[in-house]
Amino acid sequence: MTTRHDHWIDGKPSAPALGAYLPLRNPATRRQGDEVAAGSSSDVDLAVSAAVAAQPAWARRPALERAGTLHRIADAIEAHAEEFATLERSCTGKVATQLAAEVAMSAAYFRYYAGVLPAFHGRTVDQGAGTLTYTRHEPFGVVGVITPWNLPLNQACRALAPALATGNAVVAKPSEHTPVSTLLLARLASEAGLPDGVLGVVSGTGPDAGTPLAAHPDVRRVAFTGSVRVGRHLASLAADRLIPLTLELGGKSPLVVFADADLDRAAGAAAVALALNAGQVCSATTRLLVEDSVHDELVARVVERVERLVPGTDFGPMITEAQYEKVLGHFAEARAEGAVPVCGGGPFESGSAARGQFIRPTVYARVDPGLEVAREEVFGPILVTMPFTSEAEALDLANDTPYGLVAHVWSGDTARGLRLAEGIEAGQVSVNGGPLTIETPFGGFKQSGYGREKGFEALGEYTQTKTVSVCLSGGAAR
Repeated sequence: MTTRHDHWIDGKPSAPALGAYLPLRNPATRRQGDEVAAGSSSDVDLAVSAAVAAQPAWARRPALERAGTLHRIADAIEAHAEEFATLERSCTGKVATQLAAEVAMSAAYFRYYAGVLPAFHGRTVDQGAGTLTYTRHEPFGVVGVITPWNLPLNQACRALAPALATGNAVVAKPSEHTPVSTLLLARLASEAGLPDGVLGVVSGTGPDAGTPLAAHPDVRRVAFTGSVRVGRHLASLAADRLIPLTLELGGKSPLVVFADADLDRAAGAAAVALALNAGQVCSATTRLLVEDSVHDELVARVVERVERLVPGTDFGPMITEAQYEKVLGHFAEARAEGAVPVCGGGPFESGSAARGQFIRPTVYARVDPGLEVAREEVFGPILVTMPFTSEAEALDLANDTPYGLVAHVWSGDTARGLRLAEGIEAGQVSVNGGPLTIETPFGGFKQSGYGREKGFEALGEYTQTKTVSVCLSGGAAR
């Protein structure tokens, strides 16, 4: 039986103002599933109005009290982990191990920001005796959060936890393809004690719900994760309104491997880039740059690992039909440009994977850096490799992209790895598998966007700094 999922506004379900619903599909089977409310500007107005009314009281609560609420939300996510996984599986087709990790990380975002919030405070400024000058971090008010379909719950929590922690109210607009886990999160947050109106969720398409949210006069900041095209559109709206914006827009990230590196670990990292969410990760290292003397050996090791990957067990399908067709288009363009895959190169044509939107993990070796497949973000399980002969050439290749989100460097010479890390134009660089986690600030250079999520720095994204100066003596104020 089909279930209808309504918006979550002012602490309760809210039917769409226009009465319309959108169908959801399971991309692993291509079968239609539940229906979700099709949001409009009227629904956005309701959610924002509720947020405006609720935010001041939430912001006045002491930091430790807000942190306690965040801990209870984390408890609720963990207690309902299987329900979250079931909902996300129904509209993403993801494999069980990945869903378990994503749900656990979603709870961890709330735990982390509940923990660091009490240490996030202003400072005093020494202006001499008789004067007290200090700064304080104040919330923006209502924040709009627009999230994509590739990591629905995880990316919602990545933005919601620091935004709520710092005293903002949030209206979230998840992708129309994968909204159900965010709607469940809002309900559980209300049950955990988050005041009504502080978190609203309006589902629907970008033009019908996302744009009205970003353009709403009472929304004082927007956070968006998605495509460069939509990012530019939202940046234009924000510029017209003179409001700040956090943009995380994807990448074409390099994985640089020198001949003296641990080739087994490097090969494993390259294979993970294809398997993890079937390459539908903005930070996926889909350009493998290898020192020429070991290039073919490393590619062979990567291919051997990739060919062992099992669809439905090790990786899932393309989550939307449009993305499935886009990846097939990249294969056609690569063929037209003369690129021949070492493995993969198309969809599955038999077995259960052929019934869904599964793409065979693909490696193109020794590609021309100018090919489209080597420059554009595919957002699918396609890896391209390019050889280099010197450290300088490796750095040039790594930076030869309009994006700058993440990079990985593998080298037996740690000093060289650090030189590359400091020279690569990217917001995050890992050397020899250095961990990039919730604690490490995340965000892009160049067309990968601006602003920072994760880490302590994310709290600053959702606050404004106010300076207060008091003359304690009888003298004139400065």
